[in-house]
Amino acid sequence: MPTGSLIRKAVIGLLAILVLIGGSGIIGYSRLKSAISQPHKHNVAQKIMTIEPRTGMSAIIARLHREGVLESEWPTAWYMRVVARGQSFKTGSYEFESPITPLAVISKLTKGEVATHSFTIPEGYNQWDIAAKLAAPLPGMNQPAPASPDEILQLFKKKVSLIADLDSQATDLEGYLFPDTYEYTINNTREQLVEAMVKRFRKIYTTELQRKAETMGLTTRQAITMASLVEKEAKVDSERETISQVYHKRLKMGEKLACDPTVIYAALQVGKYKDKKIHQSDLDRDSPYNTYKKAGMPPGPIASPGKRSIEAALNPARTNYLYFVADKIKNDGSHKFSEKSSDHERAVQVLRQWEREQQKNSQPSTAPAQSPQK
Repeated sequence: MPTGSLIRKAVIGLLAILVLIGGSGIIGYSRLKSAISQPHKHNVAQKIMTIEPRTGMSAIIARLHREGVLESEWPTAWYMRVVARGQSFKTGSYEFESPITPLAVISKLTKGEVATHSFTIPEGYNQWDIAAKLAAPLPGMNQPAPASPDEILQLFKKKVSLIADLDSQATDLEGYLFPDTYEYTINNTREQLVEAMVKRFRKIYTTELQRKAETMGLTTRQAITMASLVEKEAKVDSERETISQVYHKRLKMGEKLACDPTVIYAALQVGKYKDKKIHQSDLDRDSPYNTYKKAGMPPGPIASPGKRSIEAALNPARTNYLYFVADKIKNDGSHKFSEKSSDHERAVQVLRQWEREQQKNSQPSTAPAQSPQK
């Protein structure tokens, strides 16, 4: 047979083989594309799975199949070898929703989207509130809950160095545990959550705000103390600057602040605030935090203020108000502000009448005791 004829046959045979390979490749890719995108229901959606360092890809895929997250190993294995070459699975703890596709599993593992849970500190929480919440079991955290909130309170004292450059007088982290929602993973600790809260505060309390406080003659401690008073008093956002103005004006005039939340804080310090009411014994308590007896600001923050309250503390409204009391006519959390003591007295009487009606109707008042001085 002539040589040219042999070459032609060889070429034709090779082309036939390539066509067959290409066809099977197309069929294989089509099958892989379908399998990798097929949602699979499983029963371990609430289970945390931890991928330890130096665990091989094949072992990870086999475990996910064994646990039921993957219906089959081959689509994930093929995809990682053929399509996602060079990518790898990241270590960490994961949750896999159900149903889930193998492609979604791959995406989660290659991006390192580890399982997270959230923890929220509301604005106005004080250190005892935060300690109680941190002491409770936190879902998805390996670290067991402490025996009591006292351990968390001791942690606040231990970590005071985190704020020492801004407040050298601080003996704990009251006021500096910024109220927000924080995410944590299975391996985080409560100590790391505390550090995250202080870090968030430092981010919010910007250099600009620090300079603003300095121009007003306030230290960081004084600025955050004022912000904490605003936070505890303001129930309506638009009133924050006005409440701030009342307190700044009273300070300037040498008047007592007469701030109910400081009286409550003093009672909490000695474990006497039990029925969520202010009694005469609370108003008479000899405490530096009792602003009905002591002139000036209390010696430190009484709660964790949010950003709006910090800004309001440093940007008081331009009014001449000296007093405010809960406005039960509106009954929406707002206050009645007054410039004159006589107007304030009338507003207080309206509140007292409301309280009497509540008591008469056997509906306990939710309003704290208020002094006509406020």
